[in-house]
Amino acid sequence: MINLQKVVRNQVEYRTDPLTSEQTRINPDRAKRVKQAESRVQLQEIINHSRNQCIFCPERIDTITPDFPTQICPTGKIRRGETVIFPNLYPFAENHAVGVITSQHFLDVDQFTDELLTDNLMASLDYVRTVNSQYRQAVYPAYIWNYMPPSAGSIIHPHVQIMVETEPISRVKKYLQKSENYFNQYQENYWKILIEEEKRLGQRYIGGTDTLSLIASFAPRGLNEVQFIFHGINCLSDLTQKQVDDFVRCLRNILKGYKQLEVGALNLVAYSGPMNQEQDYYWLNMKLISRPFPKGIYTNDTGPMERLYDVWVIDTLPESLPGLLD
Repeated sequence: MINLQKVVRNQVEYRTDPLTSEQTRINPDRAKRVKQAESRVQLQEIINHSRNQCIFCPERIDTITPDFPTQICPTGKIRRGETVIFPNLYPFAENHAVGVITSQHFLDVDQFTDELLTDNLMASLDYVRTVNSQYRQAVYPAYIWNYMPPSAGSIIHPHVQIMVETEPISRVKKYLQKSENYFNQYQENYWKILIEEEKRLGQRYIGGTDTLSLIASFAPRGLNEVQFIFHGINCLSDLTQKQVDDFVRCLRNILKGYKQLEVGALNLVAYSGPMNQEQDYYWLNMKLISRPFPKGIYTNDTGPMERLYDVWVIDTLPESLPGLLD
């Protein structure tokens, strides 16, 4: 009931996403191609220059960043450990907040501790639940981590975006619709069957716990893509402390693997169903992808095929990830 379909033409693998039917093209040889725009600026120079006026650093965050209204947070900002959450000054969503992860201006991909990541996610969940309690129509939460400028992060200082909206993001809407269609056709949860099939094949299954499974996506939308699938829950706000702990441990292991791959930028996004609505056909999932290493000038990993044709051209094989990230 899961069709992992691919054909090979001219050494290019044409893969179809088993849920959405979208196309990905994979050719690992593309990673060897000459990239003339690779003039490199030392990463430390970028970090030092950006630190001087960073509004997320401890000496500025309280005076420069805005506060929540009292009905969201009586003290103005949500705090847990080193995490500080406040409204986004330049929102692109409803109920759009920023969550600073650490007091340090920069941490390398393998320097984020379990405590930092747990505090950030738990504080973000507090914000999501509080917004929903005040605005009952706001039921679709999103959690986004853009790490370093090649990921579209405009500020070096590690931070996440948290949103709670009245309508699902288009990608989430498609996942929900396709998952429901699959359930109606087969009377099975697509995400459960996907995990079982990937375990059976043993090519892209990375590991997990009794609450969470990790796979390398068959038809990825980004380089070195890892998908986190949470067993039995459909919404971000339903995460328990154990599920958060399991996710953070798995994420930290993947970040250590990314460091071995010399990854210097990444995106993490959550695809969450609606709050306060049980859905047998959908399971909460997240995706992590690597982005180009921070440089003064670099060849981007996203071009016209992705942006304008909605076709994903990839130069890393999903089947290579489980071994690389052990």
